[in-house]
Amino acid sequence: MATYSNQNLTIKSWAEEDRPREKLLTKGKQSLSDAELLAILLGSGSRDETAVGLAQRILQSLDNDLNELGRRSVAELTKFKGMGEAKSITVVAALELGRRRQLTDVKERPQIRSSRDAWQLIAPILMDLSHEEFWILLLNRAGRVIGREQISLGGVAGTVVDAKIVFRKAIESMASSLILVHNHPSGNLQPSQQDINLTQKLKKAGETLDIAVLDHLIITERGYFSFADENKM
Repeated sequence: MATYSNQNLTIKSWAEEDRPREKLLTKGKQSLSDAELLAILLGSGSRDETAVGLAQRILQSLDNDLNELGRRSVAELTKFKGMGEAKSITVVAALELGRRRQLTDVKERPQIRSSRDAWQLIAPILMDLSHEEFWILLLNRAGRVIGREQISLGGVAGTVVDAKIVFRKAIESMASSLILVHNHPSGNLQPSQQDINLTQKLKKAGETLDIAVLDHLIITERGYFSFADENKM
């Protein structure tokens, strides 16, 4: 990856292969750094700083954490020198589009063999939210995902879950089993007593309906907690 030591140079003055847009076209999107991809969204820097320099500065202030960038509002982004409203809107819109991409139907029906498989499938939807949401992964008899369903959303401290809605979704999809998932915006990976009680309640309801509740994942930006892995199911 090229280093950008002279931030006063415009991107047009760089070697063509070092310009983010040209680099994407000639070498592919995977060859670009996070800063270079962000610079393409920004489009331009300022008289004193290239778009890549501005992108690097923003990312460095967030410890190069794209999840943190995804949490920033337009108002928060405009606080960075060189970031006007238009650039900030573009960045927020692009990151939201990426998040929504994760919400599209699961067409490949991946097989869930472990808690990590489930986490990888659902984490991008939940890990950067500032409020709680409760979802379920619906599985067929082969353990393949046939759907992802949002059950409820709430505030920072919690959300209400209706067991009737959970199992109606499962029955409508003819699911054989399901995995419970919700996020903790606080970053706390430990389940609350309410989380434990809800898990047991839904597990018992599933046994009555012959729909196994396999696990309950708590998602945060730092990772996840699995009830099944911790023998709490």
